[in-house]
Amino acid sequence: MKMDELRLLDSVERYIRGEMNPDERVQFEQLRKSNAEVDQLVVEHTFFLQQMNRLGERKRFRTLLNDIHLHLAEEGQINSARLQGKARVVYLWNRYKRVSAIAASIAVITTLVLTSLVWIISPNSPHTKFEELNKKFSLLEDKTRKQASEIDRIKKKTSSVPQNIPFTTGGTGFMIDTKGYLVTNAHVIEDAKQIAIQNNRGEYLVKVVYQDVERDLAILKVDDENFKSYSNLPYGFSKQAGKLAEPIFTLGYPRNEVVYSQGYLSARTGYNGDTLSCQIEIAANRGNSGSPILNKRGEVIGILNGRQTDAQGFAFAVQSKYILDVIETMKKETEITSVRIPSRSLINGLDRTEQVKRVQDYVYMVKVN
Repeated sequence: MKMDELRLLDSVERYIRGEMNPDERVQFEQLRKSNAEVDQLVVEHTFFLQQMNRLGERKRFRTLLNDIHLHLAEEGQINSARLQGKARVVYLWNRYKRVSAIAASIAVITTLVLTSLVWIISPNSPHTKFEELNKKFSLLEDKTRKQASEIDRIKKKTSSVPQNIPFTTGGTGFMIDTKGYLVTNAHVIEDAKQIAIQNNRGEYLVKVVYQDVERDLAILKVDDENFKSYSNLPYGFSKQAGKLAEPIFTLGYPRNEVVYSQGYLSARTGYNGDTLSCQIEIAANRGNSGSPILNKRGEVIGILNGRQTDAQGFAFAVQSKYILDVIETMKKETEITSVRIPSRSLINGLDRTEQVKRVQDYVYMVKVN
């Protein structure tokens, strides 16, 4: 193994164990952000160490049980044949040979890890879970939101949503067409009776016009006379998959106001190697399901739909080309044929602050009853 690879692995282990000083930790986190392979190695090695710790705990627990059993048997406190001489050796071997096999297996695995440096733990680890990021509204949140909506309605006269609707779950959605068509995740609007969207522009009732549960996508249409069509959308939709390590950002509603997050694309496939999605490193919380993922050119490259529970900062997004596929399928299977998806971004070349300013009016909180 190359010396620099050994140093890298040593740095990864020191980072995971919290042994780095503050300056080293900052430098290493910058390296993670700029190098997707190093970032992936940190996640995989974390899983490996967790597995090792679990096996160690099982071994210690089993050893303790066997010691207690032998002690009680020798003291005559339980009915068990007292073993002497060779019989005791055979007994102990039969008791511990499985543990010894586990220890030998761990040694082999460790050697493979030090040789390969990557893909230490299979993505099918039973301890890894995918978490959808729709959110549940508390009664206080719903009351606060209704009060804010009522104030906005009085000021702008932009809401015809009845105030007695008890919205209980929600997420995020964003415009795909100037006439009021939006996309969100299918799990966000699952079993919905009534759906509304809301941002600084207003609050509107919407209806589901198409769903693709397999791809976790749903197309909504504003069904509200108070809604005014947009003249254009500031972002375009990319037909290509994102590039490893490219910077990305998102806007969503994990809170009652729009929240900005930034990160980068860390893998071209999603959870457990899912080819429909990609892996991104970005702050994602409940309510972020349905948030657009945009690159630095202001092109939508995906829609956020979940995160990995045991790897902080890792989330997943359905790739934008599947949004385009779903829209084309909708046109063939329904009478909705007038949806026009922009391919060109109007915010390419602008600084991030200006890009966010122009995009936020097209991103909505999705509220579901």
